[in-house]
Amino acid sequence: MEIKKIDGLSIQEIRNEVDKGAKFVHFTYCISLLVVTFRRSSSVYFVKSGESSIKYGWPFLIISFILGWWGIPWGPVYTIGAIFSAFSGKKVTEEIMSQLEAEEARNNPITGWDNFNQ
Repeated sequence: MEIKKIDGLSIQEIRNEVDKGAKFVHFTYCISLLVVTFRRSSSVYFVKSGESSIKYGWPFLIISFILGWWGIPWGPVYTIGAIFSAFSGKKVTEEIMSQLEAEEARNNPITGWDNFNQ
């Protein structure tokens, strides 16, 4: 899974930003080819506090608006959902933070037994 816009931030810095109101979101977009409609999700974006999600969602809005309508019967239905998704994104902050913290724990295990035996 690719997370965009967290380059150079440590887990602690990300935690601090999330505490201030930052969030992780992904966007849905839709592409239709007459009898087939594909609904996909973007990469996950880190949206800092005070930033608007549409800043990252507008490309998916354009893709869906131009390419989404043409599938029968699901093209229009999925396109409308994708257009609404582009404005706010689907919030996945809790899931991403859990994964980041689990990864941090794997990379920096706490070995309490070492201190216990001294």
